[in-house]
Amino acid sequence: MKLNRRDWLTSTLALTAGVTLTSSLADKLMATPVSKAEEFYWKSIGVTAGKIKLDSNENPYGPSEKAKQAIVQILAQANRYPITEMEELKIQIGKKEGVTPDYVHVGAGSGDILCQAGAAFGLEGGSVMSAFPTFPLLMNYAETFKATWEKINLNDKLEHDYQAMASAIRNDTRLIFICNPNNPSGTFVDPQKVKTFCEEVSKKVPVYADEAYLEFLDPSQQVSMVELVKKDMNVIVSRTFSKIHGLAGLRVGYIIAKPELINHIATYSHDIPVSHTSIAAAKACLGDEVFMKLTRNNNEEARAVLTNYLDKKKITYGKTFTNFVFFPAPKEGKIILHKMEEKGYLIRIWDYKQMEWCRVSIGTLNEMKGFVKAFDEVVA
Repeated sequence: MKLNRRDWLTSTLALTAGVTLTSSLADKLMATPVSKAEEFYWKSIGVTAGKIKLDSNENPYGPSEKAKQAIVQILAQANRYPITEMEELKIQIGKKEGVTPDYVHVGAGSGDILCQAGAAFGLEGGSVMSAFPTFPLLMNYAETFKATWEKINLNDKLEHDYQAMASAIRNDTRLIFICNPNNPSGTFVDPQKVKTFCEEVSKKVPVYADEAYLEFLDPSQQVSMVELVKKDMNVIVSRTFSKIHGLAGLRVGYIIAKPELINHIATYSHDIPVSHTSIAAAKACLGDEVFMKLTRNNNEEARAVLTNYLDKKKITYGKTFTNFVFFPAPKEGKIILHKMEEKGYLIRIWDYKQMEWCRVSIGTLNEMKGFVKAFDEVVA
């Protein structure tokens, strides 16, 4: 039975799961603390307005001028539902990815679709598997329903251990989530290794490949698993306009998968999840190589400020290909969070292997220069 969001809210499926699926639940899971330090800190958090946000992997340079112009031009149609425009966006995405529109599903950011997938596969019971740590939203959502989360630690390089993941598949594994480049570690695994993993594993269980940060790589390295989708393998590829394109606040993301998987996940979607302005901005962003190159170049320069500082202090970190860096906390996490907020900077703290880890998003060049100065004073 195909349900829209209104049906789902009152359905027996929701009652069976023991929860009500709402946007507030999605928001809560999106913002779930990932460490004891964050749990402690967020209870006493003060006003964060005006702080430099290095906690959400946002693009400090976007949206592009093309996106801004598209938003202004579409405002006159704000009194109409964007039904036709949504279909046009699917067609445009399909042309970019080399698939037909029935292989495309659009949501209010890739996080929205991660929640949908968490519901779709979580309600099947069994387990969902991922590397750990990684972006947890899909697995958190699946756990809210009937599933358990099978976590496979990253290797010593803070990369996905694909051999260990393949060996850990169980009879009750319903979905495997991978993220390349990975959040929070920033590390990137050779696409050929990822492709081989997906080809073999997807014969047993669907693989959800999150490629939110793929565009931060040099174009020559941007190898997507969409090629496997074109062969109708059980692979779901997730992309977003929130990162390189700078549309995090407008909420547009999509997945590419064979229609059978698209329909399974889209069962739990909103009727019209994305607004006119978001669709117009996303259309303008597709293929904007100039803005993406500008963001990549600026990000590399600003990121080097932080990695050079860590090298100087002999603090190890994951080899990052993204707009964030992951490294062991040199001081107690709650102290770092509190003192850095006092100095005007927001970051994240993660728990992993009985240690606390900092994940710092990359801001502008001047923001990163200010950050390393403040951070050095805090951890001294």
